[in-house]
Amino acid sequence: MSVEQAADTGSSHESAWVKSSYSGSDGGNCIEVAVAPERVHVRDSKDPSGPVLTVSPEAWASFVAFAATHAPR
Repeated sequence: MSVEQAADTGSSHESAWVKSSYSGSDGGNCIEVAVAPERVHVRDSKDPSGPVLTVSPEAWASFVAFAATHAPR
């Protein structure tokens, strides 16, 4: 896992940034994800030029599976 400072709103990463369809239109507490073949980049949607967390696809899949099974209901 690594954290890097993005130079701009996405040109330093291979893929387009995507925000969940569950995110509200008010820009609340959301993350954006850019998926590449060998890594997944995650950033705060409110600070697109801020730090970017980079993880392996396997780590991202584990996180998503955990979040899906432990989400508040």
